[in-house]
Amino acid sequence: MSGSSIMEANSFRGFAADGDETDLQRLIGRRQRVLGGAYRLFYREPVHLVRGEGARLWDAEGREYIDMYNNVASLGHCHPAVVAAVTEQMSRLNTHTRYVHETIVDYTERLLETFPAHIDRAMYMCTGSEANDLAIRVARQYTGHRGIIVTAEAYHGTSDLTSGASPALGSGQPLAPEVRTVAAPDTYREGDAAGARFAADVRAAIADLDEHGYGVAGLLVDSILSSDGVLPGPRGMLSDAAAAVRAGGGVVIADEVQPGFGRTGETFWGFDRHRLDPEIVTLGKPMGNGMPVSGLVARGDVLAAFSDHLPYFNTFGGNPVSMAAASAVLRTLQEERLMQHSARVGEELLERLSMLALTHPLVGDVRGAGLFIGFELVSDRDTKEPATVAALRVLEELRRRGVLTSVAGPHGNVLKLRPPLAFQSSDIDPVIDALDEALSVVEH
Repeated sequence: MSGSSIMEANSFRGFAADGDETDLQRLIGRRQRVLGGAYRLFYREPVHLVRGEGARLWDAEGREYIDMYNNVASLGHCHPAVVAAVTEQMSRLNTHTRYVHETIVDYTERLLETFPAHIDRAMYMCTGSEANDLAIRVARQYTGHRGIIVTAEAYHGTSDLTSGASPALGSGQPLAPEVRTVAAPDTYREGDAAGARFAADVRAAIADLDEHGYGVAGLLVDSILSSDGVLPGPRGMLSDAAAAVRAGGGVVIADEVQPGFGRTGETFWGFDRHRLDPEIVTLGKPMGNGMPVSGLVARGDVLAAFSDHLPYFNTFGGNPVSMAAASAVLRTLQEERLMQHSARVGEELLERLSMLALTHPLVGDVRGAGLFIGFELVSDRDTKEPATVAALRVLEELRRRGVLTSVAGPHGNVLKLRPPLAFQSSDIDPVIDALDEALSVVEH
């Protein structure tokens, strides 16, 4: 399992060859014939979704599910503000950024107001992979170095540069020779020493990059350490590592695709929880509630080292329709105080999830920030041995009970609970009931 959790954990392995073929089996067969073998479906029996609204999804047979996983639809599925904004703009104009259009300027001015003052420039793409790809290029141009440091289970994208810095894609995807991995700080197993150990390992990685002639261009980090098992840690846990990178001549790239836009509840941007003060920040599709839009924001002088020498054009990055979606998301987040909502409902959910440890020995640790929670299952609380097989069985039992999520971490034993921000206090009871029943079935 190690090194491949993002692709292989909770993935469909094929139907048993018995009984009559169902409509779902026929559809999956057609899918596999035309889409090939690279794609992965969730669950032993995949879910055929046809509709979504808020934090709910419905399958082709009308079965309703609570979505505890899809942060890309950050506000909620089919959010009316985004639907209206996209529909209105699409009916008027959609074109690329080599023509003047006020939507991209208006949005960027509002977006930059949410960042520290020294973060004062933005560029736009269509995917988080493209944003992280550009961030690596900018960091290398600014520092004159090539080395990139990432966490041991990080996922940062699917382009050539980013897949080479995404160990979560598995052993079939080799890391680039100038990339070094560092085990994420895990306070469940390391306690208060986690941050200091992480910083020490980052310094060792910098020394190794220097020794091999690469130098360090940057630390590329998702501040909630999502793919590493959702490891929020105490505030400031990553700050010593950031200081070490700067001392080594590199910059900090905060990958905010998952922890950004108020999801952690405590701060609008995940990097603020850890006082990272990044030179470069990357944003992904949650900024547009799932529309193909992403961004890179940066310190002006850092970005200038790239943009003053190399022109960059992303045909539909920052197009008017995507900017309309992003504007609707940012306006809704601010007007409806969804960061505060995430903090309040997330705290309620975290408390209720923690109570399950009183009656279920499989529950090892429950941790999170806002509506981003890691629910770790272990086979032995004393040794903290990961319960990988049990976690996958729990996922299947949850699906049967109308709750959708998946797993994270090097052993695939951490349930990643990351619902759209439309998730309400009233949704907590059915999730807890389903998880209580699923744990009971697996334990007995």
